[in-house]
Amino acid sequence: MGIFDRFRSKPKPTTQTPPAPVSEVDVNEVDLEEVDAVDNATDSAIDTAPESRIPTPESQPPTPSPQPPVPAKRGFFARLKTGLSKTTALLKTDIRDLFKREGRLVDDAFLDELFAALVKTDMGVKASKEIVAEVRDNFRARVAQMSEVLAKVKEKLKSLMAQDEFTAAAPLAFAESGPTVLMICGVNGSGKTTSIAKLASRFRGEGKTVVLGAADTFRAAAVEQLTVWAARVGAEIVTGPQGSDPASVAHRAVATAIEKKADVCIVDTAGRLQTQTSLMQELSKIHRVINKQIPAAPHEVLLVLDATAGQNGVSQAKGFTEAVQCTGIILAKLDGTAKGGVVVPIRQEFKLPVKFVGLGEKPEDFATFDPNEFTEALFADAE
Repeated sequence: MGIFDRFRSKPKPTTQTPPAPVSEVDVNEVDLEEVDAVDNATDSAIDTAPESRIPTPESQPPTPSPQPPVPAKRGFFARLKTGLSKTTALLKTDIRDLFKREGRLVDDAFLDELFAALVKTDMGVKASKEIVAEVRDNFRARVAQMSEVLAKVKEKLKSLMAQDEFTAAAPLAFAESGPTVLMICGVNGSGKTTSIAKLASRFRGEGKTVVLGAADTFRAAAVEQLTVWAARVGAEIVTGPQGSDPASVAHRAVATAIEKKADVCIVDTAGRLQTQTSLMQELSKIHRVINKQIPAAPHEVLLVLDATAGQNGVSQAKGFTEAVQCTGIILAKLDGTAKGGVVVPIRQEFKLPVKFVGLGEKPEDFATFDPNEFTEALFADAE
């Protein structure tokens, strides 16, 4: 049974009652420009922040029962093919145009055209050159059929995307004891909040208890959206007043996860551009605060990239990795782009594994990334 088949298998039902959400935390503000000089003072302020207040049934509407992920109606590979259809259409048209029915002489003109077709998918110049070199070494100066050239292209592409850092069956590093803390970052509009909801839904479907930390305190809509998702999937959520110190909310979320003996704590962070230095320093601060609570945490720092951003995703990966030592990528909105090849340069330049891909808004439109299935879907129906 394939990786995506295992993911969409119907989860075992859980009998856990969803915990009531945690209300806003009254926290002390800390000046981000003084972060490095006042780390100890910041920790003290966080430690003395008032406890989160648990709303009573009289003051809050009942939390909906958790809804496990709906089993996929069709295989994820089929949906992956559909999601990559725009990228595939480019490749299919361009590659078919390269060949005649009786084959094509692999000369310099052919190799240049193949290179151009690959670059169009935002695969990057470096990867495209390596793939073209592979074709040149194997077929130069002879007539080749499209099927055999494509086979070599796919073979090289799979090797470029090979991910040894984790297995597709176990994409995340979990804590040996206590809560596993995931820190999620990315620019506004990348699909960050939806990806967090999908992760939480995945964990709840596996019977795990989840605490969400709404540390994107600068955007009220982000907190509201995450609160709605928390109720839907049956996760507890820790929030703070709008504009409050995000690190304090992250601290309280982790503290709540420890207190409640939760399995997973997912900390959202404010969306920001990788060029905004002060905000990137704030991410570093959140990272330090979490690490002082649990020395090995955050166990994963996942960067959510919008697949439609193409090569800009490479720049984002660089900026965020420098700030918070990203451990992996969630590639979102793969269903809306003709630039699906962007995963290749990210893998090559930063060695960051793409751990999950998202194709839509539903919980089932999310699965562990598999380089082999991705490559096959990318070139589906091209022959």
